[in-house]
Amino acid sequence: MRAVRSIKGRLGTAAALAVPLAAFATEASAHVKWFCAYDVAGQPRGLAEVLCADFEWLTGLALACLMLGCLAEGTPLGIALLNALDRVTTRIRTDTHLLVRVTLGFFFVSLWSLGGIILTPELTTDAAWIPWLQLGLAGLLISPRTTPLVGFGIVFLFAYATAQYGAFHLADYPVFLGVAAYLILTGLGISVLGLRPIDVVRWTAAITLMWASVEKWAYPHWTDPLIAAKPAMTMGASPELFMKAAGVIEFTLAFALIWTPLVRRTSAIILAGIFVSAVFEFGKVDAIGHSGIIVVLLAIAADDVRAAASRRQVVLAPAYYGAALAGFLALYYVGHALLFGGPAELTGMPVI
Repeated sequence: MRAVRSIKGRLGTAAALAVPLAAFATEASAHVKWFCAYDVAGQPRGLAEVLCADFEWLTGLALACLMLGCLAEGTPLGIALLNALDRVTTRIRTDTHLLVRVTLGFFFVSLWSLGGIILTPELTTDAAWIPWLQLGLAGLLISPRTTPLVGFGIVFLFAYATAQYGAFHLADYPVFLGVAAYLILTGLGISVLGLRPIDVVRWTAAITLMWASVEKWAYPHWTDPLIAAKPAMTMGASPELFMKAAGVIEFTLAFALIWTPLVRRTSAIILAGIFVSAVFEFGKVDAIGHSGIIVVLLAIAADDVRAAASRRQVVLAPAYYGAALAGFLALYYVGHALLFGGPAELTGMPVI
């Protein structure tokens, strides 16, 4: 009983610390392209402005939190927390496939009802057959046997949207391909390269959120209308610092999804809480748009597969985190420069 009370006390403390974190990140977690004007082809903020002193101490603090989580992995406390998570999420784990199907059914029926949308609110279309195709996909989700067809349908819609809006824009949404892979693999009862279906969707969710984090740093001004309408959301911080912090929080939690079991499950719970909280602020559109990733995060939180933890993971965390951060910044900025033009140092071409 003492051990249980100790665990509950520590969970309460962790929850208390997570509340202000969630409150800080919630407002910026609504996808800005759904609510504000944006220009994907516009020049992003220069890296020299992004990689400033504020950015450095924010990432240092985030990395310290990540390493603390790694230190708990494999300890009696960490094992007790994992056991507690296993018990609490039993029903979600047992019914993961059903929850995914029901949520996606809601998602596709909602898109049909709204009309003129390809997968996500800002990807609009005049094609009358798109809503009906999405309604058909919702119907196919009734039976587990036809879920692979839904997966292939999502891949088709993703490819169609890419043809309409470009690969750089659709780089915001690789989680759709992860969900498609999940439906195909679970429906056919197979795995790819030894990865379970939940692992595939977990990696694509992490990639999606890390990419979105870079966009917060590259285009903080896209969120200006939201901040102007709700100035209290910054909690006294400048809009510049607020967006940097929101991006760092999101990037760190996203990176945690590909790390050790306790770290990734805790991260999934925090992220799911943030996305659910954002629904109360931004309403129906946000609820529909984020329903898919919320159910994915719940599935990750319920995943009870464990791996042997080691101190090596704590030591390697800064190196892998730094590599991921540098890699996504480079991919975003170089990719944007090559596709839309940019500074000579990125494109290798003279600026005209």
